[in-house]
Amino acid sequence: MPDNGGVYMVPAFAGLGAPYWDANARGAILGLTRGSGKGHLARAVLESAAHQTRDVLDAMELDTSHAVTGLRVDGGASVNRLLMQIQSDILGIPIQRSAARETTALGAAYLAGLAIGMWKGTAELGEMWRSDAVFTPNMASDDRESQRRMWRRAVDRSRGCLMDTTNRNSNFRASLISSPA
Repeated sequence: MPDNGGVYMVPAFAGLGAPYWDANARGAILGLTRGSGKGHLARAVLESAAHQTRDVLDAMELDTSHAVTGLRVDGGASVNRLLMQIQSDILGIPIQRSAARETTALGAAYLAGLAIGMWKGTAELGEMWRSDAVFTPNMASDDRESQRRMWRRAVDRSRGCLMDTTNRNSNFRASLISSPA
């Protein structure tokens, strides 16, 4: 699917974490029309991961006054080439995918090796890192900023959605009981 068809998904199933910190936010799918298809929804899900990463990186840049000029990625999601391209497009920076997909175990092994003197230091370990793919942004900056505006609108609509379900359910039951048959 070349675009999201105007569909945005905010995966706030247990609230929103950094940088929003809103426990009352709830998951939302916005922008659905009769023309929306499963491809648009799937694309919106992938884009939501990229937008959330951008939200956190923007907060980091604001806090540190240092621009992020590239990102190294690993893990199961990094296998998805479309997600990696979307991530690069939304961030507007190159994404380097690690040749080692699961670096958590590798990191533990590196730490053990450092502890027994197998390597001299972290600089030596850094030289061992290898990329198997680089994804560069292909999205025009105007399109990127338009998507970011729409993403922020979707996030705003998902925030503060937690309702007092006890009262709502009580009112609903009462209206059922008092309704004419």
